[in-house]
Amino acid sequence: MTNPHIGSDFDDFLCEQELAEEVTAAALKRVIAWQIAETMKHQNMTKKALAERMHTSRTAVDRALDQNDSSMTLATLASAARALGQRVEVRLVPGCTTT
Repeated sequence: MTNPHIGSDFDDFLCEQELAEEVTAAALKRVIAWQIAETMKHQNMTKKALAERMHTSRTAVDRALDQNDSSMTLATLASAARALGQRVEVRLVPGCTTT
């Protein structure tokens, strides 16, 4: 007998509500900001030093580290990664199916 309280999974729910892209983008930004901050911490790098390596302002670094600011471009991300001795990987994965 199947459990009547079990329905679709959370990803299906987000797709049904047309929220998958928004939620995924927000989660991705949080992870990226956290990764940048953790790498800075491990390298004992200040925001000012990162900004200098990126050839940008401290304000731009603050935006990159702001988990709620989703306006970071791929160019900014690549610049931050390069300044930290890292690289960026971007890939496409299957998403919601459209009907």
